Amino acid sequence: MQQTRRTHTPRPWMVAVALGWMLAGSAALAQPMAAPAAPPLTLKALFDRAWERQPEAQSAALRRESAQAARSGASSWTAEPAALELQAKTDRPGSNQGSREVELGVALPLWLPGERARKAALGDAEIKAVESRRLAAQLQLAATVREAWWTLQRAQAELGLAQDRLLNAQRLAADVARRFKAGDMSRADQTQADGAVAQAEAAVAEAEGARDIAQAALSAWGGSVEVGAEPEAEAMPGTALPADHPAVADWQDQAEVARRAADLAAVQTRANPELTVAATRGREQAGERYLQSFTVGVRVPLGGGDRARAKETAARADALDAEVRARVEQDRLAADVAAATARVKATQAQREAMSRHAALARDTRGFIDKAFRLGEADWPTRLRVELEAVQAERQWARARIDAAAAVSTLRQALGLLPQ
Repeated sequence: MQQTRRTHTPRPWMVAVALGWMLAGSAALAQPMAAPAAPPLTLKALFDRAWERQPEAQSAALRRESAQAARSGASSWTAEPAALELQAKTDRPGSNQGSREVELGVALPLWLPGERARKAALGDAEIKAVESRRLAAQLQLAATVREAWWTLQRAQAELGLAQDRLLNAQRLAADVARRFKAGDMSRADQTQADGAVAQAEAAVAEAEGARDIAQAALSAWGGSVEVGAEPEAEAMPGTALPADHPAVADWQDQAEVARRAADLAAVQTRANPELTVAATRGREQAGERYLQSFTVGVRVPLGGGDRARAKETAARADALDAEVRARVEQDRLAADVAAATARVKATQAQREAMSRHAALARDTRGFIDKAFRLGEADWPTRLRVELEAVQAERQWARARIDAAAAVSTLRQALGLLPQ
């Protein structure tokens, strides 16, 4: 028996669907690929960006070069650069008659006893002080950047919670409106639900303003700033104050520079002596032969007196002042570390407690919401539980930010830069 092949004619709606898929695919292929989103800015990246814009960062290389050049001066053979002397004598200016004499010499400033070694020690101390001053400036900037950073994180957390509160309030208001139309709830209940939405909208507007202010303050340190919604906390450090803390090392190195300057001033009681070597060529009368002679001389200045002692005393006073400041700074930092350590422990315990509280509040909200939908819970109870859940989430968000900020504060007290 011969079989006949059936042909299926496509229906109009099938053709339309296929054509729609083809057009959608062509449009997708025609659109350019979106550029990958830039990763959120971290605290370390923000600090690096802020430090690059600081004058201390831009002048650090020149200051280091200056200190190294001063240190290299102690390696030269003379205390100061040599001076060239040229003199000409005649008893008949403007003519070629009479006596003439031309003297060419070199003056070589000599080191005072012990001056060269002490100047080298001063140069080494200044090179070290330049580096410690840079680290101290970085730490000071880190404190400001950290404060602005965590202020923005708190503002963003508040904004996120306010937006969640608004969504929940709108969902509740819609549910109340539906039940009001069905006759299950009163006009007063709907008015109260709409009032909760209005309060949530006001909270969102206030949180957005606080976020924008914090964003503008942080942008001053790094230009355009886009940060993640959930920041990563810095690593928990030890609690012992390091001996090389930048804030203390800065004052200690300044004291060392002042001590070396005082030691140098103690031997610079007079100006440097000079060794003079000169060659003279002259004649007595016109037509006579020129005679040549050589001169070697030493110029020894007298003592500096009160001026030298004043310079040494001022340098020792600067050294004493820097030493005292270093000890005071070390005591202050030890107290700051102790306080920051205690705050880290307190905020971590509070974070754990607020986490449990928020979890319980979420469970309670779920139970009451289900009971409310089934008509087993009244509207005041549902609204109260919702507000309590929102407050618990807010406290937990604050506790998370406070715990991370406390670790950052402890790292700042320990002299550690953002990482």
